[in-house]
Amino acid sequence: MSEGSENQATVVACAIARNIDDFDLLIEDMEAEFGEGWGALTFQTAPGVFTGDLGKDLKYVMVAVDKTDEEDLSPVAGVIRAAREAGIKVVLVPHDLNTIALHQLMRMGSDDFAPYPLPEGALHDAIERVSQEPEPMPQPAPTMAAGAAESADRNGVILPVYGLSGGVGATTFATNMAWELQKSLEKEGKKVCILDFDFQYGAVSTYLDVPRTESVFEFLSDAANADRDAMVSAMESYRDKLAVLPAPNDALPLEFVEPEGIRQIITLAAANYDFVIIDVPQALTSWSEIVLEAAHIYFAVLELDMRSAQNALRFLRTLKAEDLPFEKVQFILNRAPKFTDLSGKSRVKRMAESLEIE
Repeated sequence: MSEGSENQATVVACAIARNIDDFDLLIEDMEAEFGEGWGALTFQTAPGVFTGDLGKDLKYVMVAVDKTDEEDLSPVAGVIRAAREAGIKVVLVPHDLNTIALHQLMRMGSDDFAPYPLPEGALHDAIERVSQEPEPMPQPAPTMAAGAAESADRNGVILPVYGLSGGVGATTFATNMAWELQKSLEKEGKKVCILDFDFQYGAVSTYLDVPRTESVFEFLSDAANADRDAMVSAMESYRDKLAVLPAPNDALPLEFVEPEGIRQIITLAAANYDFVIIDVPQALTSWSEIVLEAAHIYFAVLELDMRSAQNALRFLRTLKAEDLPFEKVQFILNRAPKFTDLSGKSRVKRMAESLEIE
């Protein structure tokens, strides 16, 4: 869509990027969703179009950003603000952004998120979600436990951590990431929580030395109907900063919490914290798909060994067979070869090539 162009079709959506040609899959999905009723704009031209004649019928904008845009997010922020002021729904389409940049853009007012490369149906699902009336946010409780967030509209970034083999260090990675994020973002007033979804043998509370109370079991028993108060009462605090949902005292079946309960826990956490780290059990469950669908980035931790390679292959096959968004998965090599281990570096390269991952 260029300014001053004449289109017979009503333009109801547009894709906005520094260079739209870098997002060919987005172009294909826009054509599939809107036919001729969409156009393309740059970050510089978009705000003016929103307030002009060409923008009067716009309902959706897809803002596509990549690593090149991380150096200066102000043009992107200007587009998002202008769209919000014009009453236009914003879907963020990020490609290889770091976690901090992604969160900043989501906090600027994006209504939804579809990672690039776009999984099949991801743009369609995002458009459907933003087209629905927003649900009321949970109301703040009069008092809060230490480490709990103060507002209930944070739209937090969901970052699950999944160990592809036992002992690869997934829980250590998740715990350290949660604490480092909390320390680095504390001055900005950001809040981080970590949820231990390994209801049988979760060790997050052990690593952080926080207690496991009966309130965790009570919360998980009726998670589908839980509210913000119930979540806060179940959570503990590490150094009065990091909020922690520990595993329960007793080993429970992983299916103890039904899928709708898992969905509600994630929804409550995202509404009350800026970053939600989830330690995911190795076993796949009926609610594993919900965690993956909710994730902004899904970290899969592995080592340089045959167990990890075989399990990574099985994991990817499962995701592709079930048509799940495997593009969200980012692979983390723990205990990687040191800089001077040249043979180790070549082994890493061969492993990545054989699994077709980075």
